Formats: sequence, C-alpha cells, structure tokens
Amino acid sequence: MSNGTPYFLPAEKAQGLANYPHARFAPTTAHRTLYVSGTSSRRGDGTWDGVTEHADGTWTLDIRVQTAAVLRNIESIIHGATNGRGGLQNIVDATVFLIDLPQNYAGMNEEWNKVWPDRANAPARTTIGVKELPNPRLLVEIKCTAVVEL
Repeated sequence: MSNGTPYFLPAEKAQGLANYPHARFAPTTAHRTLYVSGTSSRRGDGTWDGVTEHADGTWTLDIRVQTAAVLRNIESIIHGATNGRGGLQNIVDATVFLIDLPQNYAGMNEEWNKVWPDRANAPARTTIGVKELPNPRLLVEIKCTAVVEL
C-alpha cells in the first residue's frame, strides 16, 4: 500500500533540504487514517535510545540515534495498530519537533533520509524548533499521520 501520490514544485522553485515532497495526496478508497501521537526514543523499560548516562549524573545525547529510535517506535505503533498491514511507508504527513534546531537538524535529516532515500516516497513534513520536550534527555519527537489499506 502506497502512502499516496507526491507533488513536487518545478525544479526552478525552492526544493526541500531533505527527502520529502512539497505535498502528498492521501489514498481515498478502502483506507483508514491513523493519527500517531508525538513519539520519542523512549524504550519500554523507561530508558532512551541516544542517551549515554555518566557517573556524575550528566548525559550525552545523540540526535542520529534518537531519530532512528523514534522512527522505529513509530513503525512499531503503526504495525501494531494495523495488525501488521502498515508501516513507515504508510505515513503521509509528519511533524518533527527538535530541540536546538541549528545543532540537530542535519543529524535528524541524515536518519530521515536513510528511511526515505527517495523523496517521491517520503511523507510531507514540517520541522519545528522547540524550547523543550517532555524530558530533558529528548532532542526529537515526531507525530505523524498514516493511511493504511483496510
């Protein structure tokens, strides 16, 4: 099941810096829309991917590892909610929330582009720099909408 039809502005117009279309038409027949809540890199045991805890109580955060984990967590949500019929390929729209946009945007894009190496297959996307997320260990959170065949 495809995530719909991409639309791209002509090449002489402004193009995205990562792999995503300017817009995407969602499929319309025999499909359900799944709205995935903001998802982080948190694991089931309450720890986070992309967080290295140090003995002195500080931590080191890795945007690439966190982004990859967020996308895996989203895939698990979609897969579970659709009884295995859906996955990341069904996302039609995503909103990325980033702490320290200038510092973390490139690393997040690197992981995004690994999942969607062809922008024609990528969801529409907005990236927003935010002051904070629900836990200070988090650099990225993504919410999205997927359309899955029934």
